[in-house]
Amino acid sequence: MDALTPPDGPMVPVLDLREGGPLRHAAVDRTRARALRDDCLGAFPPGAGLLVPLGDGLNRRWLTRSGSPYVDEIAAMARVLGFSGVWMLNGSYQWACTTLAREEGGAPWLARTLDWPFPGLGRRVTLVRFAGPAGDFFSATWPGFAGVLTAMAPGRFAACINQAPMRRRTRRPWLRPWDFAANAVAAYGVRHIPADHLLRLACETCADFGAARTLLAETPVARPVIYTLVGCQPGERCVIERTETSAAVRTDATVVANDWCPARPAWEARMPAVELMRRSFEEAAAINKVREAQLAAHAAPLAESFDWVLPPVLNPYTRLAVAMSPGEGRMRVVGWEADRRGTLPRPVTAVCEVAALARH
Repeated sequence: MDALTPPDGPMVPVLDLREGGPLRHAAVDRTRARALRDDCLGAFPPGAGLLVPLGDGLNRRWLTRSGSPYVDEIAAMARVLGFSGVWMLNGSYQWACTTLAREEGGAPWLARTLDWPFPGLGRRVTLVRFAGPAGDFFSATWPGFAGVLTAMAPGRFAACINQAPMRRRTRRPWLRPWDFAANAVAAYGVRHIPADHLLRLACETCADFGAARTLLAETPVARPVIYTLVGCQPGERCVIERTETSAAVRTDATVVANDWCPARPAWEARMPAVELMRRSFEEAAAINKVREAQLAAHAAPLAESFDWVLPPVLNPYTRLAVAMSPGEGRMRVVGWEADRRGTLPRPVTAVCEVAALARH
């Protein structure tokens, strides 16, 4: 048993939904979906739930105007679940992450943490096997969510999403909320596919690492994003830094947090929300660099343990840790939650592993 695994932790559910996809996930897991919604709302002041229908309406209009092929599916999931919040979940873009792609024993591996300010995401995560024209893939996801944030397509590739840095119009820390709002308004007028929907499309339709790299680098997206991608052969790994219509691809230094490499003027590295009002541009960039350096320096195999999830990679918002290798056909997932707000989280699930194929 992993050293970080709670001895009595529940196992992450593993579902085979190659027939029915995310819509069937919502249908068979209504209880888990409702519990996740209630957990997330618990992070807000009393009465905040009254605003969820408004948020649903705004996100529904934005997604309907986007280039996503999955809008009808989201609408169907909202009907099946029968409560508000589904459109908001699918329009959320508030995660941070730290990600490393490297080779172990000749096979590319990808390790990532997902940080999100909402409780429940670690406790309610599900590992789902989906299918597409190019083959099957596994996604660490939640009922009611149509996109893909972290996935492995055995024998093809594995990939995940990090939030890109924030576009800034000013360097003053106290004006960050203004820039956040201005970026949201600007994104509302963009009609490209959401980044997580594009990653799902890659998992469904791309036959190999090269095809996925081309699709993720060349397709316009609704908001800036950072993709990390690994294949099955030595040397098949890259980081794809995307603005809405352009991309920078690097195949070295494949470790990333929430900043461009190298940093660009008028863009500020993301950081935990608790730091937003008191950190400068330079401090925000430095915090990201520390997370990257720590993960890059981890010497032990990613394939065997989650002992690489340490502060500052581990922070109060860490909800998920994943290690995966498409060449090995292995994907390992553990959920994390904090006991109370502001404290470091701990694993709340047993380490779940799928082994989809023998190494080829």
